[in-house]
Amino acid sequence: MDDLQQKKWPNVSVIIVNWNGAEFLNQCLSALMAQTLKPYEIILLDNDSSDGSVDIVQRFSFVRLIALAQNTGFARGNNLAIEEASDESEWIALINPDAFAEPHWLEELIAAAQRNPAFDFFASKLLNAGDTSLLDGEGDAYHLSGRVWRLGRGASVMRQADSNREVFSPCAAAALYRRSALCKIGGFDEDYFCYVEDVDLGFRLRLAGYRCLYVPQSVAHHVGSGTTGGRHSHFSVYHGHRNLVWTFIKNMPGILFWMLLPIHILLNIVSIIYFSMHGQGKLILTAKWDAIKGVPKMWRKRLKIQSARKASIMTIWHILDKRFWLANKY
Repeated sequence: MDDLQQKKWPNVSVIIVNWNGAEFLNQCLSALMAQTLKPYEIILLDNDSSDGSVDIVQRFSFVRLIALAQNTGFARGNNLAIEEASDESEWIALINPDAFAEPHWLEELIAAAQRNPAFDFFASKLLNAGDTSLLDGEGDAYHLSGRVWRLGRGASVMRQADSNREVFSPCAAAALYRRSALCKIGGFDEDYFCYVEDVDLGFRLRLAGYRCLYVPQSVAHHVGSGTTGGRHSHFSVYHGHRNLVWTFIKNMPGILFWMLLPIHILLNIVSIIYFSMHGQGKLILTAKWDAIKGVPKMWRKRLKIQSARKASIMTIWHILDKRFWLANKY
């Protein structure tokens, strides 16, 4: 790689949206301070934390703190921070407070962006912070049923091929986006609050003609759901499974919507059965009922999104995951 002092690097604003992540912040911010490619700025938006997060952030003089008086959620928090980012920044990098970037994380993302001008957003390799021999993800997959998951999650790092490749979208726990692309599609959907909002963002970017590249050389260690109670907490199940429905309604284009709608309905029925068998029946029914109540609003968004679509139906079809068996994806 070219010498950092000689190479002309574009400006990058790194954004962290935090809510009660005090136990992770020192490690997260220290890792950003140790980057081989220094961010143009680091913005941390705090969603009214009550655990002393703000006090920790204030120890890092290089971090620009935006402290809110209420919890606006991950989606709106990122939008607000992006609006506040310097006009000098061509790129926006997102990292979660419970994700700890290795020293070359940002440099590898920007180098990949410069080597691959056909791509406008980029996914990092996420390692399990508790056991770095295991993957936490290699970007996100979107199944033709509307189900989403992180590619390679739980797999042995040694068994995975380390090569750049196109993926559906990045996990926003550690990702890079061309700022102009984010602005063109309007950023995150704030109705989501959190969960699946990054996949929805990725889907809308794809519909607008943008593509995503997985960059395995860019590595972060991720705790995952560090402040929301875990994968199957009431909070994550409710928001995740409500937002899955909205993502399909808004984004699945043209004939694919009607062709795949029966499979999407079947997925939701299976989800209800699965969570009911695991003691969360009332919760999953509430999530799906609230999703249905939101369909009229999401349909209005769909009309706007689809009217501006640039990607062909076949382009979207090719990037969808078509595997039949979805075990352990709930």
